[in-house]
Parts: sequence; structure tokens; C-alpha cells
Amino acid sequence: MSSILIIYTGGTIGMVRDEESGALKSFEFSSLLKEIPEIKKFAHQIDVHSFETPIDSSNMQPHQWLNLAEIIYNEYDKHEGFVILHGSDTMAYTASALSFMLENLSKPVILTGSQLPIGEVRTDAKENLLTAIEIASSYKNGKALVPEVAIYFEYDLYRGNRATKSNAEDFEAFSSPNYPVLAQAGVSLKYNTNDIYKPNGKPLKINKFLNQNIATIKLFPGITEQFIFSIIHIPNLKAIVVETFGSGNAPTELWFINLLVEAIKKDIIILNISQCEGGAVSQGKYETSSALNKIGVVSGKDMTYEAAITKLMYLLGTDLSTSEIKEWLQKSLRGEIS
Repeated sequence: MSSILIIYTGGTIGMVRDEESGALKSFEFSSLLKEIPEIKKFAHQIDVHSFETPIDSSNMQPHQWLNLAEIIYNEYDKHEGFVILHGSDTMAYTASALSFMLENLSKPVILTGSQLPIGEVRTDAKENLLTAIEIASSYKNGKALVPEVAIYFEYDLYRGNRATKSNAEDFEAFSSPNYPVLAQAGVSLKYNTNDIYKPNGKPLKINKFLNQNIATIKLFPGITEQFIFSIIHIPNLKAIVVETFGSGNAPTELWFINLLVEAIKKDIIILNISQCEGGAVSQGKYETSSALNKIGVVSGKDMTYEAAITKLMYLLGTDLSTSEIKEWLQKSLRGEIS
């Protein structure tokens, strides 16, 4: 009998509505399992690990990503797959972070959750959880069909570091604008085999060290010199993600370029990603991005914001030099870049 480990972190899927206040609050995960008797129909052993104190995903922090990675690492040989129940708000951050932390992964790690609590009449929690378990346990010829960190939500399976939460109200909460879905759930599960990451066969390794000394700047018409100045002078700052316009375009004002140059001279990495969900940064395509190329700004290509942040945290936590980090930022480590 195969074994699946469900890791419960919190989130809407494990909440009930307080009768007095009407607010949602967490409840015991054992009660959640009682709401889904269909789990017993799986021909797998289902084990459960629950966070001691379930949290709203808005409170998720890097030390909890490490906790998740260590749970998976310690239980890796005992289980064929892992399902992480997680709030949807920061699910894409956690999925991206785990993809970089769990090096040489060859088993499914599927994150899922819901937009409505498990006890609600129209909840999406049951289908999301049951299908996530099925995906996590799907093997062929002894090999996992999805040997990577992925997000399952509302009939679609997304690569974790390619997904972003794009809707706060619809059941279709996530999208993957720059990469195909890995699988679709209908009457049967249809896997897009050619788009699924291929493991390298090496032993699982955890990358434990994440450097959080990162800032982000989302450009807008009217952004001030004082604001940019204050960002680049944050103590111990190691990197800045700049969300630019379109295909990587930014103001050409001399003060803006000079401040970026000052930051780069201080060994601060500047990573350029687009504010657009779809498409990629192409520095030098227009005059408004040529200057970024010349001064040493790194192109983030078609990375999601979540992947850019967590990839920087991971690379900055290694012993790589600044120039080496800049090189790896432009290469695909876990399928995060096309």
C-alpha cells in the first residue's frame, strides 16, 4: 500500500464560521477529515502532519517554508507523495520557495486549498483535496507522474513556480500565464507529460538558507527620486526586484539610472521583471530598457513575481558570488524560466 502525507498548515480549507461574529477561524484538522469520508476510498495509507498552530497564509514566513521542507525531507522515504493544505493568498510563494529548497525532488509535492471552507455547502475544498491526493499518488512504472512542486486548484495543476494567484473571488483562483498547465481534471486526469519536470535521479537535498534582505520597487508614473533613494539605502540590502512596464521598460531620467548605478556599485543585485502577468522582459528591445542593459540590471525574463522573490532568497543564501548569482538568475533551475 502506498502512503501519502498530508501536511496541514491552515488556510480557508480548514476553517469554520464563528456563529457569533461570522468570522472564519481555524479548527482541528481531524474534524476536516470527517467532512470528507471519500478519503477512505483511496487505496493508500493517508498520514497527517498538522502545524501545531494553523496559520492564515498571510502570516506565512520563510522559517515556515523551512519547516515544510524539513518535514518532507524527514518523511521522504516513507511516503510516495505529499499534499500541503495551504491558504491561497501566499500559496504561490510557498510553492516557488519549496521548488528551490527541495533540490533533486523526484516525488510529487502538491499544494492545494480552497476559496470556501470545507463546511460550506458550495465548497471547492473536497474536489481540490481529493484530486490533489490522487495526483500525489499517481505513479507509472515506479515513477511519479508529477515529480515536482505543483499547485492544484479548480481542475488545473500548475507548476508551483509558474503560478500566481490572480483572482480573489472565483474558484479558479490561480493562473499560469507563461507556462502550460501540467494536468487537467475532468472525468479523468489528463497529464501533459511533455511539460512536466524531469527529475535527475540524485538524492533529495534541502537548501536551508534563505536571505530575506530583498526589496521590491513597482514602477509607476510619478515615482520620486526620494523614494528610490530610500530603498537603495536600506541597511544590508542585497537585491531589489524592480517591476517594470511591459517588456522591461523603465524611466530614462538621469536621476533614476544614476540611483540604480549607485546600488549596483554597492553590490546590490537589480532584477527586472514585468508588471504584466503574461510575456517576458526583453531588455534592449526598446530605448527605455537599453540603459538597464548597459548598467548591469539582470533580466528576470518570464519569471513570476513570486518566483523572482524566492529564487533571490535561495541564491543569496548560498556561497555564490554576486556575478554567479546574476548568471543563475537568468538560467532555469526548476523550470521557472522558459
